[in-house]
Amino acid sequence: MKKIALTLMAACTLMTAHAQFPGWGPQSKVVTDSLHSEILNDYRAYDVFLPKSYEVDANKKYPVLYLLHGMLDTNRGWSERGHLKDVMDQLVESGEADEMVIVTPNAGGNIYTGAWNGYFNMPGWAYEDFFYKEFLPHIEKSYRIVGDKSNRAIAGLSMGGGGATSYAQRYADMYCTAYAMSALMSIPEIGAVPSQNPDDKMALLTKSVIENSCVNYVAEADEARKNKLRSVKWFVDCGDDDFLLDCNIEFTQAMRQAQIPCQFRVRDGGHTWEYWHSALYNCLPFVSRNFGK
Repeated sequence: MKKIALTLMAACTLMTAHAQFPGWGPQSKVVTDSLHSEILNDYRAYDVFLPKSYEVDANKKYPVLYLLHGMLDTNRGWSERGHLKDVMDQLVESGEADEMVIVTPNAGGNIYTGAWNGYFNMPGWAYEDFFYKEFLPHIEKSYRIVGDKSNRAIAGLSMGGGGATSYAQRYADMYCTAYAMSALMSIPEIGAVPSQNPDDKMALLTKSVIENSCVNYVAEADEARKNKLRSVKWFVDCGDDDFLLDCNIEFTQAMRQAQIPCQFRVRDGGHTWEYWHSALYNCLPFVSRNFGK
């Protein structure tokens, strides 16, 4: 009898606590996993943010945001330094953003100790092939994702901002929205710091960014390409003290000249995690508003 009374008391306590603190119910979470790539001949880690309702409603499918990190960083950056989960939880709770799945791949590490960096194909590192032939299909098969253009977005910071922009340019039929933060849109051939070894990983990364210049892609666009670019909602966000501000301005000017709508914000700040963390409060609502359009 005493055991039954204690059980009932514990149940009542839990019910009261849940009524007073509803946040003790289902929670969002960040899952870290990995995928073996035949293309890269390596395991590549990734993070997935799953919204609060993901484990509650097993039939619900979600829009997806691919969120790319910067040079020297990995898939853990947005969670550990950008505090992605905290920001997303706050925005969903306030109604400023809808629930979505957010995926951060790993295209980096410490390049100075031998790790590859970059979102483009280069000799010895066919990352773009991996992303589209292995990674994206794996993610959208493994998680409950809608998986069409109107429910797929891409964003990123620095190297990842340039990668996100270039991916949305060249695969415009796949993304409804692109949000670039402090983006490596291009590297000028004159003025770029040359590597002592043209075959090292930094030199190959630099060359790949030049070859995939986001500015040139717009400046050289014919009308058919411009029409494809107009099918994407664009947002460029860069700090006034950022060393990449000029190339972000050049990109925005090229978009303006081509009459491709693109929102552009210059806020106080530099090339720092403080800036990119704050950018999430603009990025996630912008992405959310454009899903399903």
